Amino acid sequence: MQRGSDRLNVHRDDEMKHELQGLLRSGHPTRTEEWHDPEPTADDDPAVWAGPVIPGGARSVADVRFELARILGRTAFPGRPPELIDALRRHHAPDALVAPLERLPRSSRYANAQELAEAIVGGEGAGRSA
Repeated sequence: MQRGSDRLNVHRDDEMKHELQGLLRSGHPTRTEEWHDPEPTADDDPAVWAGPVIPGGARSVADVRFELARILGRTAFPGRPPELIDALRRHHAPDALVAPLERLPRSSRYANAQELAEAIVGGEGAGRSA
């Protein structure tokens, strides 16, 4: 007999395993009612479902800004590139997102994720000086 803080009993656990068995074997939803299935991504959703958004390529400023804001939040700003790099590394950001910040001038200061994303994607490297 198992004692612990389990919310479900053995019978309910087996029932849930049985319900998920078809999904796990087939790899696609097996429900007959469409409203039970999760909604697919929309055309205007951010591209983060495929992994982290990295600067360069066909990525837009909005995509990079979204990824930077998601990782850094509001507390990292205003900041200079060395401080922002440290914050990104503390939050385990991908190297492809950190590397462009290393090429920015160390004296530049960015007030928000928008300014930083514009500097990264635009390749300008010119932020607002303080």
